[in-house]
Amino acid sequence: MPTTYGTGVPAGPNVPEVPVAAAGSAAPDASPPSSPSRRGVLRGLTATAGAAGLAALGAGPALAGGGHRGRPGRPLRVLVATNEPWGTYHVRPLLAEAGRRGVRITQLVPDTSGVQPGDPVPVATPRTAPRADLLVVTGAGDWPLECLARFPRLPVAAGSLAYLGPQEAPGARLLRPRLRAVTSSSPAEARAFAGYLGLRRRIRAVGSPQTDALPAHRPEPGLVLVLTSVTRPDGTGGAAPGTELLLAAAGKLRAAGKRILVGLHPREDPKLWDAYEISDVPSIRAAARAEAAVGIPGTVFPLVAAVGVPLVGVTGAGLTVPDYLLAVCSSTIDDPAEAVPAVASARLPAPDVLADAVGPVGGSAGRLLDVWRRTVHPHHPHHPHHPHHGHR
Repeated sequence: MPTTYGTGVPAGPNVPEVPVAAAGSAAPDASPPSSPSRRGVLRGLTATAGAAGLAALGAGPALAGGGHRGRPGRPLRVLVATNEPWGTYHVRPLLAEAGRRGVRITQLVPDTSGVQPGDPVPVATPRTAPRADLLVVTGAGDWPLECLARFPRLPVAAGSLAYLGPQEAPGARLLRPRLRAVTSSSPAEARAFAGYLGLRRRIRAVGSPQTDALPAHRPEPGLVLVLTSVTRPDGTGGAAPGTELLLAAAGKLRAAGKRILVGLHPREDPKLWDAYEISDVPSIRAAARAEAAVGIPGTVFPLVAAVGVPLVGVTGAGLTVPDYLLAVCSSTIDDPAEAVPAVASARLPAPDVLADAVGPVGGSAGRLLDVWRRTVHPHHPHHPHHPHHGHR
């Protein structure tokens, strides 16, 4: 039978919680409805933006470090190193807001062999990188640590732009002494990221830039969104088990009369899915068309639920993901035969669970860029081009 998850939110003793509801809002009902409306869910998520913004903008003690680089009025210059060296899709959602603010973001890559023609994210190798004010790393993998060593004088911020497990990374001890700020998209992700980095300090939940423009949910009858992971590892990153199980589940759903729309992970091989319609827009936008989604749990899962789409997780043998990604699932399956009844009974998670996993919705890219600017210029809280841009 499918495994159904409750609505409990795990405790995070090492990471102070960002409130999941605005001050003065009513406490959650002890018996929340089994299928909250998208409007109700988004009301709760949007309410977190103000509280999370206060934390993100430095209410309370500043993180260790500080100091000044360059002039406060000059555009901020940021280098980004990710655990997936050529994975520019993690940075892409920041470009529009960065462009409005004049923030210059450059992703560091080992070489240009893995850069796709026309990719809008500026890239450079450490040797060709422009002068910068800040180095941002998204993990403690080999490539971020190499970049850390190549830029010993830059202040460093860490941000979990994609999910990471809660087990401490072997290289985290090399990263911790350099960190001046740490961000995540949500309280739940912050708890996992703290474990990954071996931290006992405040992590600022700023929301996911991908939710800054959530599409309206207009489901098409019988349409199921299939969310893939990566089947084969490559030079950019690893893979997750479960593709054969997911393919078989998609086949069962189609045989039952469902229409299948595939939301590909950016590094997934599309040839594996050419029997189905493959979305030509990001999965969070494709979700607006779906009645339900089924897939291998990943970073996009809470975001798809925020659109208003209930999720069924496919958990093959050997898959390890943080608990909060499973908590947003209506159920999980490990047998393709379970796919049809699981999708038929799929429901959204309770609002408190979803808010814990998604974080604040709206203005997330701006909050993240504010944290980066305050890391470089801690005594200049407002962006020079946005004199009224403060706590959102």
